[in-house]
Amino acid sequence: MIRTPVSALLIRLKDDAFWSMAMPEDPYRTLDVSKDASDAEIKRAYRKLARQYHPDRNPGDAAAEERFKAIQSAYESIGTAEGRSQHDQQRRMEEMFQGGRGRSPFGGVDIGDIFSQFMGGRGSQNPGFESGFEGSRRAPRSRQPTPKGADIEAGLDISLEQAISGTDVKFSHRRMRRCADCNGSSFGSSRGCQACKGTGVTTKGSTITVRVPEGAEHGHLLRLKGMGHEHPEGDSGDLLITVRLDAEEGRRWEDGRLIQEVRLPYTMLSLGGKVRITTPSGKRLQIEVPSGTRIGDRRRLQGHGHAGGALDIEFTLAEPEKLTKAQIEALESLKESGL
Repeated sequence: MIRTPVSALLIRLKDDAFWSMAMPEDPYRTLDVSKDASDAEIKRAYRKLARQYHPDRNPGDAAAEERFKAIQSAYESIGTAEGRSQHDQQRRMEEMFQGGRGRSPFGGVDIGDIFSQFMGGRGSQNPGFESGFEGSRRAPRSRQPTPKGADIEAGLDISLEQAISGTDVKFSHRRMRRCADCNGSSFGSSRGCQACKGTGVTTKGSTITVRVPEGAEHGHLLRLKGMGHEHPEGDSGDLLITVRLDAEEGRRWEDGRLIQEVRLPYTMLSLGGKVRITTPSGKRLQIEVPSGTRIGDRRRLQGHGHAGGALDIEFTLAEPEKLTKAQIEALESLKESGL
C-alpha cells in the first residue's frame, strides 16, 4: 500500500499520541477539578478521592471500587504535565472534528480538512495541498494566502509568590518542525523523504525559558510568536501558554476567583462560633461563623486574596479519621434525641 503525504502524517500524528479513536470520561470531572486547575491541585484532588474510595476503606462496596478505578484512570490521563497536554490536545481535536457526537475520528470528516486544520489552514486554502487520499497537487500561489502552522496551547504552573514577583521557568516544548532533510519540499508532492515520510515536518522536542511577568494573574496568557508548529511551506504558528497559579493545599481557583476551604466540626456549623484562618499572604484572621451555617456556604473577604484581591471562604465539614469513645457516646446521645 502506497501512503500519500496526508495519510502518512495522520499515521505519524497517531503514533505521536496526538489523536485517539475514543475519548474516555472527562478526567477533570471525575477528579472534581476545573480545566484550569494547576497540576498540583489535580494531584491533591486525586489523593483525597483515592483515600475516600479506596477498597481498604470500603470493603465489599462495589460502587466505591468502581469509583476508585475511575479515579485511578482519570489521574493516569492528566496526572502528569505530558499526559495532560496530550489529553487536552486530543480533546481539542475531537471537538474540532466530531462536534461532540461521539463518532469515530474520521467519520463524516474529510481527511484533508483534518490535516489542513492541524497545519493551521482550512482545506484548499492551504497552498500546496488538496484534500483527500487520492493525490495532491500544487495550487497557484498567487491566489492563496501564505500558509501558517497551527498554534500550540499549553499550561504553566507557578506559585502565588512567583506570580507576584515574576519568574523565569524552564518549559519542555514539543512541536512540528520543518524537515531538516528535505526542508519541507516533500509536502504535497510525489517526492519521497525518508526522514519525514513525505509530510515535510518532523516532531522535535526542546527546553525553552519562559519569562512570566511581575503581577501575573491566574489564567494570564503568554504568546510566544513563531514557537508553534512549523508549516512545511509557510510561517510558524505561535505558542500560547496559560499561566496557572497553584493556590496550595485547601484552596482552588473557580472562574478566576480564589476559594479557600474552612473546615468546621458539625457542632460549630450548627451552633456557630469563631475560627481562625490563614490567608494566602500569611495573615491570620478570626472569622465569625453564624449558627445554622450549611456545608458549602461562602463569605467574601475583600483584600485578602492573591495580590490584594478578593478571597472567598467556603465552609466544609471537618470529618475526623477516628472517633474517640467520648465522641461516640455523645453521638449516640444526639441520635436518641433525634439529631
